Amino acid sequence: MKKSRLIYIAIAAAVCTACAQRAAQKDMPQYDTVTVVDNLVIDENSVPIFPKKAALTTDTARRFSIELPKRCSVDWNNQSVVSVVPEEKIEVVRLDMGDALPNLQVSDYDFKQLTVKQALDKLLDGTDIAVVEDEQGIEKITGSIQSGDLADAVDLMAKMGRAYYTYDAAAAELHLTHRAKWMIKMPRDETIIMALLDAMHGADMRNLLVNWHDKTVVFEGNYQTEREVARIIADISSKKFMIAWDIDVYRVYPKTDNPIIWMNLLPAFGEKNVRMSIPGVVGRALVVGPEINTKTLQEFLAQQSNVVLISQGTFAVPNGWQSRFDIGQCGKEERLETDLIIGATGKYGNFGGYKKIDAKIVLRTSQGELSSFTIPSSVGDNYVIIGIPTHSFVTTPETLISPFAELVVFMSPRIISIVDAADIPDNSFTPLAGDALRAFLAE
Repeated sequence: MKKSRLIYIAIAAAVCTACAQRAAQKDMPQYDTVTVVDNLVIDENSVPIFPKKAALTTDTARRFSIELPKRCSVDWNNQSVVSVVPEEKIEVVRLDMGDALPNLQVSDYDFKQLTVKQALDKLLDGTDIAVVEDEQGIEKITGSIQSGDLADAVDLMAKMGRAYYTYDAAAAELHLTHRAKWMIKMPRDETIIMALLDAMHGADMRNLLVNWHDKTVVFEGNYQTEREVARIIADISSKKFMIAWDIDVYRVYPKTDNPIIWMNLLPAFGEKNVRMSIPGVVGRALVVGPEINTKTLQEFLAQQSNVVLISQGTFAVPNGWQSRFDIGQCGKEERLETDLIIGATGKYGNFGGYKKIDAKIVLRTSQGELSSFTIPSSVGDNYVIIGIPTHSFVTTPETLISPFAELVVFMSPRIISIVDAADIPDNSFTPLAGDALRAFLAE
């Protein structure tokens, strides 16, 4: 009897223990998956913990640019071969000039082998104006002033010493520095603005602040910067033509295990529409008529391949200058060809009695020049660069890219004529077309 009672007690205790365990398990949260990372349990209900990042501009904010929509889009349906824009003065104004100097006269003043500060200290001796040198000058100046205003004398000596000055009338201090700030009042045509900005970037000026609303550019620099900007503006202002290129860049994947048969281009469009064939170290440049455009080229390629637009944009150069188009800057996404740069030098003029665009197109990567083409063409012609293997941009030993995939570049040059506004009939700045275009090209 005692043994039976002990068995009942043991069974009851086991049942109670099991119930207690089930109750405890019921109160505990149930997880489908549990991951342990660095001794921390991570599950679907966990709050993610991220490492602290340094105070750097985020990638998407760094890539923000007002210029990109202007550079990286082409309206192929409203493209004009020749356009006329009015000539406008490009003005450079120095900012932060300070107060006007006192109206004093200078006469019979000589200075020899003195710094600007020393020369000004000597000139202003006896006045209450103190000369403060914010940056120490190295240049020594020598000269003489027979007579003139104080402002003219100070301006002359500052230029001789490649320095800049500002006057604080309240403190009676004349400050000297070797850097200054300027504002360029730009023309209203955005293509010319782009060309000027590209020229300034080419002169290694990176601190440009562009206001696209009032068409102004503010920049800082030294005496050399001022001279370089003046040279660029003078050169651009003297040009009567600019050359612009609208560009489409495609990656072409053959539908079969065969390369693109480019000879089919001749029966497809007719020999008269393929004007020239120019071989390069890699690839080939075709000069084609206006019948071969982005639409008809894509239709031709679609018969043999899959065509992907990887970049699109436009750039302009003053007549005889050089500029470039960065594939990656206007790329649709990160691709193998992001490193590619298309450089162009162009000159429009009379060549042997013909109005021609004489251009040199260079394909370049960070590893060096890939290929180049010297292309003489008539106004209205387009370029198609073919035969650039996509494998030229592959950096790994193996790739999934077909060995017959290739880069195709379509370029359409345009002429921008800069003329006196008085010479444009009815003050109309519309693109030339039809009889007006033929008359313009015949001049």
